[in-house]
Amino acid sequence: MTQDNNETRHSLIRDGDIISEPLDFSDKNMRSLVPGAINVSSSGIEKHVISRQISKMDEPGLLSHDDMEERGILFPESSDRILVNRFRDLRTRLLEMSKGNNFSLLVTSIAEGGGGSFVALNLASAFSFDKSKTALIVDCNLREPSLHQKLDLVPEYGLTDFLENPEIEIGSIIYPSGLLRLRVIPAGTRSEYPGEFFSSFRMKQFLGAIRKRYPDRFIILDAPSLEESPDARILSELCDYTMMVVPHAKVTEAQITKAVSSFSEDKFVGVVLNG
Repeated sequence: MTQDNNETRHSLIRDGDIISEPLDFSDKNMRSLVPGAINVSSSGIEKHVISRQISKMDEPGLLSHDDMEERGILFPESSDRILVNRFRDLRTRLLEMSKGNNFSLLVTSIAEGGGGSFVALNLASAFSFDKSKTALIVDCNLREPSLHQKLDLVPEYGLTDFLENPEIEIGSIIYPSGLLRLRVIPAGTRSEYPGEFFSSFRMKQFLGAIRKRYPDRFIILDAPSLEESPDARILSELCDYTMMVVPHAKVTEAQITKAVSSFSEDKFVGVVLNG
């Protein structure tokens, strides 16, 4: 995931750390992405305006450091310095790939309970560490949404409400997360048929709109596992990048390779080993 495209490298979490090491998979299945479709840029004046806008962001109900530690949410002063720095490193690698431009990233896990939501939330938090950037995490687990509970939100509207009702504006479903410069879009009304939402033209418009509307904002989609539903595969087609979380010592290399093959090799950035 670095500038050296001759060696495939993947960011991994193992025993609380994120490490980077080559994996012995074929180039076809585990290719590192060199994006060609990300071309959003800002002039110096635009960046100055964005920085001023970020500094004026309203931040109601911020979580205390104790609250974040208890919930397993990383922040710059977290006690687990190794984990904080590893997520920073993962963030840096993604920024190198995008040449600093904002992007949408799908995070999913190979199996239920594999740690996809943990990685998605903390990666979003790591992007918001930088005072010149903001992050947005979208709860796309419509069957079993959890982000609103993790962040103590009682939302009026969420993603499904926006997708169903054209009168609801995007701004109405974006909420402060309790973390500086991090916003969240909750899942909304629970749905047993989320594929119908994710394959809709309005979903495609939604992702394009939030990326263009907020050029400083990095968008993380927290998707259900591949084991639970086809939703992650559908959403990956709409995002710039896809990342898969794998629980350590719980799946075989063959299972990982098969799961990776379900994603476009032009979008798949690597695996995160969680455990």
